[in-house]
Amino acid sequence: MNIAIIPARGGSKRIPRKNIKHFCGKPMIAWSIEAAKSSGVFQHIIVSTDDAEIAAIAKQYGAEVPFVRPDTLADDFTGTGAVVKHATEWVAQHLGHPTYICTLYATAPFVQAADLAKSLQLLKRSSKQIIFSVTSYAFPIQRAVKILADDSVTMFQPEYYSSRSQDLEPAFHDAGQFYWSSFTAVQQQISAFSSDALAYKLPRMQVQDIDTEEDWDRAEWLFKALKRDAASGERLL
Repeated sequence: MNIAIIPARGGSKRIPRKNIKHFCGKPMIAWSIEAAKSSGVFQHIIVSTDDAEIAAIAKQYGAEVPFVRPDTLADDFTGTGAVVKHATEWVAQHLGHPTYICTLYATAPFVQAADLAKSLQLLKRSSKQIIFSVTSYAFPIQRAVKILADDSVTMFQPEYYSSRSQDLEPAFHDAGQFYWSSFTAVQQQISAFSSDALAYKLPRMQVQDIDTEEDWDRAEWLFKALKRDAASGERLL
């Protein structure tokens, strides 16, 4: 049995009510739920929330909300791992033992059903316990600079000052969309940043952190642009 766990607490600070704020015509969480449903790989799509309004909207779009997340797991300091572990244990006790668990963020409107399905198959064919979405940095991290107290700059790695960009090793970062894990990996809280994990690469245009109002505006602009391309047959999103 494969399950999706969508963590969605009600106390977002930087963008109030972010999980259900309307994004391109739908509550933000709806995009993640619909991608999970369209993928066809989940027996249960479960939203873990402490918020009645989020729960009602999640159910409206086809997710299950079979429990209320405890207050101890709904503060500003609880990590996603503890939330997913709690939800997975509830599923194991009430619905049956899950084989693979996909942690899917509620604020991932760019997530694609095809990527959820393909990444699961890659994990199944491997000897690893985790696969998660990543994307490449747009600029070589070896040439990054930091700004000092007096606004002057210095390189983090000055040995690469004269290196050509094309000669530097590409670097990737967590795309913040989804994380497939085995039941054991969830129970043991194995990190995605470990030798037990695989990376599933996404194009940069399919990734956008949404933590500030500026992020939100950029994400909507990008989402609409990609939808226009899809409608014209140039690119599918």
